Amino acid sequence: MSNLSKKKIESSLKKIINATGTVIHTNFGRSILSREAVRNVELACTNYVNLEYDIESGQRGHRDRLTEGLIKELTGCEASVVVNNNAAAVLLCLNTLAKGKEVIVSRGELVEIGGSFRIPDVMKSSSAILREVGTTNRTYIKDYRNAINDNTALLMRIHTSNYRIEGSIASPDIKEIVSLGNEKNIPVIEDLGSGAIVDMSKYGLPAEPTVKDSIKSGVDVVMFSGDKLLGGPQAGIIVGKQEFINSIRNNPLMRCVRVGKMTISALEATLRMYLNGMEKNIPSIAYLTRPIGEILKIAELISAKLETILDGIAKASVEEGSSQVGSGSLPVESIKSWYVVLQPINTSVDDLARLFRSGEVSVIGRIRDDKFIMDMRTIYGADIRYILETAETIKTQKES
Repeated sequence: MSNLSKKKIESSLKKIINATGTVIHTNFGRSILSREAVRNVELACTNYVNLEYDIESGQRGHRDRLTEGLIKELTGCEASVVVNNNAAAVLLCLNTLAKGKEVIVSRGELVEIGGSFRIPDVMKSSSAILREVGTTNRTYIKDYRNAINDNTALLMRIHTSNYRIEGSIASPDIKEIVSLGNEKNIPVIEDLGSGAIVDMSKYGLPAEPTVKDSIKSGVDVVMFSGDKLLGGPQAGIIVGKQEFINSIRNNPLMRCVRVGKMTISALEATLRMYLNGMEKNIPSIAYLTRPIGEILKIAELISAKLETILDGIAKASVEEGSSQVGSGSLPVESIKSWYVVLQPINTSVDDLARLFRSGEVSVIGRIRDDKFIMDMRTIYGADIRYILETAETIKTQKES
């Protein structure tokens, strides 16, 4: 069979082993869905379902109602809309609520997100007008107040989930911004990005602002991702007050950015897990909260076996290290982890990394100080077998 013919019948998607230490990895598809979410997607894909049909009334319904009740329960919002990603959520909100008008944003919050998409560019595409206030490291509530004029449509807060400014910094609390918005009768919107539904500190992780906290603070509209700290499918979730959500839902652009039954079904199952107290069964949450002793045992097991398999090719050892959440969530925070470290003997580290990537199942780690490093935080069950089988293949290739 020719290479072209083979490519026609093989899937372009390939299973990989993520040993990079970045748990929610954008390049690898971000969050892995839970078994419950996968089952719900299978139900939606193999059957006719009530996506836009109200069974009780026998009339056409709206797909948002399938998740809205769950989102309201989890966040305390009045209403919600689901779109295909958080950038679309921001675009849709700005186009609906501030088209041709000014949106006041702190200069220190004008972030660039993955793929070189910048907030100012998204804002420009929405036909809203950016009004920067403050400086990169210091913005005060008086800066917002002084910028308000007859053409001001929104006050916007953007959570800096992709980076962190440290040192001599100042920024107003969201409650201060809400208070000013109420005083001037100007809506306040907030882009939370990572979208923590629960307090991550209860799992021993650094605290992230939750969606519920923003709603409780009086923010009119909040936007966040479904595939970051929430641990669900790629989606942008818009929550807030009914009047604003109604306007957003009726925007003609909504048709362009709405989600299909696969996303809705995966998101609905993920949200139910939070309501049922089962969030630790969501893979992303499980990886981030995995006991450090369990990670060490996996590292010791794999290291010992690789030391034997790769004898004469690489020296294997265990080393303490740290993992990252990834995808713009908790950007400067790290989580203690354990590595399997391979020091090449008769080959280059680049060649060793390439050979691990070239296996039937690609094993992807990191290169540091001429060593190939595999973080064990996200390595489970069958992953161990794939790593060892790839090592056996490398040995065979080197011996031939």
